[in-house]
Amino acid sequence: MVERRAKEVAVINGRLADEFTEEDWIQAKYEMLGAEDAPEEQEEEPTASIIQWDEGPDAAGHHVENNPVSDEQTVAERLVQEGLEEANHDQMLKGAQEEKNQS
Repeated sequence: MVERRAKEVAVINGRLADEFTEEDWIQAKYEMLGAEDAPEEQEEEPTASIIQWDEGPDAAGHHVENNPVSDEQTVAERLVQEGLEEANHDQMLKGAQEEKNQS
């Protein structure tokens, strides 16, 4: 998927799809993953946080204050923004392809 997106970025930038650069690849990967989806560091030992079944409910943990529910409108705004960015990308790609076909 990232390679396909990198080829689209190359076409938008006026190059052949097979001539995508490392910058095109990085941009495509960033677009596909986004800043929020950056890989997180893994724990050193995956079993470190496992609790044994025979422990009592008060053996681990602590009380956490209730957090207010996130504003649903901000989620909707983010989804709309992502949709607009995708539509803009598609329009740029189509425009670059039409321009190439006219040449």
